[in-house]
Amino acid sequence: MATDLVSGQISFAGLGSGTDFNALIEGLMSIEQRRVTSLETWKATWEEKVEEFKDLNSKMLSLRSTLKNYDTVNEFLAKSVSTTDSSVLTASADGDAESGNYQVEIGSLASNDVFITSSGVSDLNTSVVTGNSNFTFSYGGESYTVSNIAAGTTLAGLVNTINTNPESSKHIRASTIFDGTNYHLQLAGRDLGADNQLVISNTGSILFGPSDFQETQDASNSQMRINGFPSAAGGWLERDTNTITDVIDGLTLNLKEASPGSTVKVTVATDTEQIKENIRTIVDEINEVRQKIFDITAVDDSQEEVKGSILTGNYGIQIISQKLNDITAQKGVAFDFYNDETGEGDLFSALSQVGITTDAEKGSPTYGLLIIKEDSDDPSKKFMTLNHALDEDPDAVARLFSDNLRGESKSADLSYIASVDGMTSAGVHEVEIITSGAGISSATINGEAVSISADGLTITGQQGTEAAGLQVRLTNFQPNTTITGDINLKDGKVNELIDELSVLTKEYNEFTDDGGPLNVLIHNYGDIMDSIDKKILFEENRIAKMEYNYKLKFSRLDATLNKYSNIQTQLSSQISQLPTS
Repeated sequence: MATDLVSGQISFAGLGSGTDFNALIEGLMSIEQRRVTSLETWKATWEEKVEEFKDLNSKMLSLRSTLKNYDTVNEFLAKSVSTTDSSVLTASADGDAESGNYQVEIGSLASNDVFITSSGVSDLNTSVVTGNSNFTFSYGGESYTVSNIAAGTTLAGLVNTINTNPESSKHIRASTIFDGTNYHLQLAGRDLGADNQLVISNTGSILFGPSDFQETQDASNSQMRINGFPSAAGGWLERDTNTITDVIDGLTLNLKEASPGSTVKVTVATDTEQIKENIRTIVDEINEVRQKIFDITAVDDSQEEVKGSILTGNYGIQIISQKLNDITAQKGVAFDFYNDETGEGDLFSALSQVGITTDAEKGSPTYGLLIIKEDSDDPSKKFMTLNHALDEDPDAVARLFSDNLRGESKSADLSYIASVDGMTSAGVHEVEIITSGAGISSATINGEAVSISADGLTITGQQGTEAAGLQVRLTNFQPNTTITGDINLKDGKVNELIDELSVLTKEYNEFTDDGGPLNVLIHNYGDIMDSIDKKILFEENRIAKMEYNYKLKFSRLDATLNKYSNIQTQLSSQISQLPTS
């Protein structure tokens, strides 16, 4: 036979006819394989698109994470602080601190209570407990007991017991003081402040009785005067800490030394260099996203044949690009343009007013990216630079970037009370109130019903509405009247971007078929690639079956040709043996 059949496969064991059918079949299969190759190439383009989606989504999440570092005016508005004597006082400030000078006099530092035994032992391993004992003390007016301290416990063991016992370890700390001859037991309160007094009441059979402990430092409050307040006759401002955060808004004072009778000057100033660095960081991160979008959607028209990029014309990318560009180009949410004549409105309501614009010069290396004009040599253009804006009003610059639901009533009859971060939407909320003789009889915000307070003068937006949690008070009550007005809840560019990025990068939910545009596209493209995989599998099965059939047919042909070849050989042989005459 010219063929062998092994495990259902046909192979040519010999070339009975002299024809290379393997090469012939491989050639035929190669032609058929082109359809698989085409499908694999097609799938690769979808895979490349998905990878670009994921990379862009990652950059958008990174941008959102960076922006969260600046989502309040307090975080954005950097302040610098200096003191005239850092050995006595240091300080730090956040955006709430008013720029200016403060005179601080430190009367005393806050301290903790410390007791040390008058007697001691010469070795830390000397037993100081003659019988099983309890150790009882009070701290801050509360009584605590360390129970069952074993007879024979050494001084080192007693220190360890006190420091690891759950009743004592949170309030006092034990240690030893070596005077050169003996080790003394020291007990110190863990907290500063006059209220944290330590009283040792019972030591059982411990070598050191309550009367053996001498108070070497009394628990006391820190004392200070700020700008001469209170006056000497009025005593001191007192706190149970040396880190003072609640005396001056936004200012933290770190008391180092007492200096009664003298003052240290604390100077708070706006740190414009740090603010500019904050802005550069924000702009750089936004440009990372913009550059990525440009790279994957760019069109090369420098050659005769215009070529697009992998995602040129993709509607999902177009949506994202447009939304992000709108935010950086438009007025802040609920911001008002400034009126020079009345002084009303927001001094800065758009990024272009603080020197941040989009580079529109084609061919520029930063074409399409945000650029910061910090200064200008042209006097007529200085007013549109960042330096000018910061010189003019750094607080207004900070609000443009980092306002977070700053409420403002546009009506003299209404007062903004509060809103809820995460519930109340930024924007302009239209209020309508109808009063009776007793107060508000009915009201709406944005045309939707609200709840009315018990005193009949405050309304609150209901859950599920744009005004959820928004509280507005009627400040000019007039009976049987309809009162209307707007409440502006302002979001700076940082928070507007954070909110939009949260929507754009939302994870895909397969149950609701909901998600950000990129994650929806990634899901949809995954379905397309699954479909291509099925087509590839179908083609591979079809080609394998075709190859099997070809081999089967050609093996039979080979056998037939071999048969007739043999017959021909026999006939030729027989003919050659016939008599020639």
